[in-house]
Amino acid sequence: MLKNLYIAAIEPGSGKSLVLLGIMELLSKRVRRLGFFRPVIHSGSEHDCDIELVRSRYHLQSSYDAQYGLTHDAALRLIADGQFDELLKQIIQKYKLLEAQCDFVVCEGIDSTHIDSALVDNFDSRVANHLAAPILLVANGDGKTPDQVVSAVRTEREAFIQENCAIIATIVNRVAPDQLEQIRQQLDRVWTADDPVFVLPEADILAKPTIAEIAKALNGTLIHGSADRLNREVLSIKAAAMQVPNFLERLQEGSLIITPGDRADVILSCLATTFSEHYPTVAGIILTGGLPLAPQIQKLIHGTRWTVPIFSVNTDTYETATRISSVRAEITADNPRKIASALGTFEAHLDVAKLSERIAVSRSTRMTPLMFEYELIERAKASRQHIVLPEGNEERILRASEILMRRGVVDLTLLGNEQEIRQHIDTLGLDLDGIPIVDPLQSPWYEDYVATYYSLRKHKGITEDYAHDVMHDVSYFGTMMVYKDVADGMVSGAVHTTAHTIRPALEFIRTQPGCSIVSSVFFMGLDDRVLVYGDCAVNPNPDPRQLADIAISSAMTAQMFGIEPRVAMLSYSTGESGGGEDVEKVKQATQIVRQLRPDLKIEGPIQYDAAIDEGVARTKLPGSQVAGHATVFIFPDLNTGNNTYKAVQRSANAVAIGPVLQGLRKPVNDLSRGCTVTDIVNTVAITAIQSQALKADKLMQYSP
Repeated sequence: MLKNLYIAAIEPGSGKSLVLLGIMELLSKRVRRLGFFRPVIHSGSEHDCDIELVRSRYHLQSSYDAQYGLTHDAALRLIADGQFDELLKQIIQKYKLLEAQCDFVVCEGIDSTHIDSALVDNFDSRVANHLAAPILLVANGDGKTPDQVVSAVRTEREAFIQENCAIIATIVNRVAPDQLEQIRQQLDRVWTADDPVFVLPEADILAKPTIAEIAKALNGTLIHGSADRLNREVLSIKAAAMQVPNFLERLQEGSLIITPGDRADVILSCLATTFSEHYPTVAGIILTGGLPLAPQIQKLIHGTRWTVPIFSVNTDTYETATRISSVRAEITADNPRKIASALGTFEAHLDVAKLSERIAVSRSTRMTPLMFEYELIERAKASRQHIVLPEGNEERILRASEILMRRGVVDLTLLGNEQEIRQHIDTLGLDLDGIPIVDPLQSPWYEDYVATYYSLRKHKGITEDYAHDVMHDVSYFGTMMVYKDVADGMVSGAVHTTAHTIRPALEFIRTQPGCSIVSSVFFMGLDDRVLVYGDCAVNPNPDPRQLADIAISSAMTAQMFGIEPRVAMLSYSTGESGGGEDVEKVKQATQIVRQLRPDLKIEGPIQYDAAIDEGVARTKLPGSQVAGHATVFIFPDLNTGNNTYKAVQRSANAVAIGPVLQGLRKPVNDLSRGCTVTDIVNTVAITAIQSQALKADKLMQYSP
């Protein structure tokens, strides 16, 4: 069984970081203690970009210094002194220290664009052999014909084979999309299934530097704009030397404008494009020559809501443009758009199953929070569902939508005023082309939804006028899309309250047959496992039957997401050790569950320590199938559940994913108003998986 893998680029500019991300993503779902190592990194005060990216995204426990062998300068000194063997010894020594802490280590070879040529010749092959690591080769298809790609790959592979390297596979990256199939066919004729070659297309966004990367290279000073706009990719560079009419004719979406600091006419025309439907929006402005903005122009700009970043540099326009042309794009930890694009490209165009077989890594029996989150994405992608997001003008929703789209997780519809949302998307510099935006007030579905709502609720005394008014509300409109099977699920709550989000679902989607109550769970990610807590968000004081339904729904939710349900009905008493009204409620609920679902492993009443700790369980409930091993924790009331999940979240540094609503006929889920972009992505994926499960259940019910 393999313990490591060495990723080596056979030429500069191969996009090795994309492949690294894809491999780490793949292994993170299978390996509990995953490590990352680079034999040599660049010298200087700044940390290595790929180490920082991997450490941040995959929460690696090893220190930064433990994840590389030597710096470039230290390596060159050893080579200059004729001590190449000593160089290898130091790399191996540091690698072995890291390997002892890990189940699997991904190694990334040197960057020939950053590292002196003295290190390049056969360096990766020699290090990989000393680390006993098979190699994943990465080739650069950019600007090459199919024949040139095949020739380069064949030549370089032969060089590694002559060094007695074991090659897992070869990935040809950055291929022009229109040549993808031709190159793939030519490579397939040369290599067999036991020696696979994969082909990935060029992802334009990954080749484009961000405003932040350019500003850093220029040592620019931010004089206006929002810092969170700096991750926008620069799609083109425009040096504005012409008069405004000619400048505007040549303007393109996502352009970075280079202009002297005293060209107020150019600056103001850029400002005007933000408010015009006829001209594209610029990504940023670089003011050259160290010339300050005129006070009047500063006052004018600061009096608007314009957030386009403006930087000032001391170099002239020509030198500035020349330096920008040499800026290298990176995939950084603080750029979720590029990360999503890289992973989306890797997963869409590479046979992950075949590559997994080649790596042959066994799956860990433990489930970390990170593994759980990756499983959510993978399961949601397996059968794409259509999710509606009513809060279409919310920045976090838009950023999450772009990530979901780039990863190919779900199909989405945004609700709201289309012009306002499109303008917000442009301002944020996002790419959401292809995602439909529906304005309830302008939708052709509006009258039908009004009539449906009136028909469903007229027995409650509502009028047709009220039905018209209520269907203006995006939560009601979005929920009706789910009811009508236009969408498979809905996620809301980044702006709206929980009541606002779920009230429409309670009114006309309603509960599943046999379930008396809509409830919620949180997935609680501890260091080495994921637990299910219910109900911590919806029902203040459920009666015994409702508590039983919450337990059954929570067990079904756990099973739906790959967690074996072992249900603990929590109380301040374990077994027959105590009594009281609250204990009796839990006892009755436990009995109801056993009658309705005799197949479930359940224990109650039981205290939390006996449910989760094997040592306590052996004392308080010896022989129990649940005590000490519980995965589903059912709290007797909302006060207990809500406080407990927050206490565990804060004191144990646990990841809390949820609340996830359960018991509805179709999935609707609520977000916290303090949710992050990651929370939204996870909740949408959960909603999609719920929809998949409900559809599968219906098929089973109706199958002969």
